[in-house]
Amino acid sequence: MIFTIAVRELKNLFLSPLAWAILAVLQLVLAFLFLSQLDTYMAWQARLSGMEGAPGVTDIVVAPLFQTVGFLLLLIAPAITMRSLSEEQRNRTLTLLLSAPVSLRDIVLGKFLGITLFFFILLLMLMAMPLSLYMGTTLDTGKMLAGLLGLALLASAFSAIGLFMSSLTEQPVVAAISTLGLLMLLWIIDWNGNTGENVSGLFQYLSLKTHLNAFLKGLFSTRDLVYYLLLTGVFLILGIRRLDQKRLTG
Repeated sequence: MIFTIAVRELKNLFLSPLAWAILAVLQLVLAFLFLSQLDTYMAWQARLSGMEGAPGVTDIVVAPLFQTVGFLLLLIAPAITMRSLSEEQRNRTLTLLLSAPVSLRDIVLGKFLGITLFFFILLLMLMAMPLSLYMGTTLDTGKMLAGLLGLALLASAFSAIGLFMSSLTEQPVVAAISTLGLLMLLWIIDWNGNTGENVSGLFQYLSLKTHLNAFLKGLFSTRDLVYYLLLTGVFLILGIRRLDQKRLTG
């Protein structure tokens, strides 16, 4: 049942002109950034060749591209997730879904999986750019795969957060704005460096960007992995509890 709901959610996304527009615009923007970074690498290549331990094409081209992708995912996630449950509530189809012989867990996980698959398709399309560099140079495959894993975990967390925020309101626009606000807060929460050491450490741990940067450097840590898994799990549980509350209140 989870897979059935996921396929339905993914189909609904691709039936929307908004999803296609996002894919097209995002690929256009990223292609421009990719070519710009590649031009920068070509301009620096002569100087880098004489430096010991100089950064390679993965550091100069791929890592900054992935960093930009992470921020762009933050901007588009609210638009992708805003209708997942809020539109079901507005169209009164959520009541029918809740009365169907399917568990709340299956509903939430199915919609989450459908949205996450959309993001994964986007990331696979993105990978065509760095992979094209294999035709003329070598890449740090481990670092590139670590960065891709970080983006996949980030996208999963965005999906869970957006899904929960969508369950709180019948208005997709309100859900989108609320999701964007929460994601931006989690992205910049470590900017304040004037707090105490313990508080600053907590803010740094809560920051989405901090954990993504670790993956982009090629560092795989269970600390970063657990952070994303916990963040995703917490908001999925909150989404299930929200639907349970909706079912009880009618």
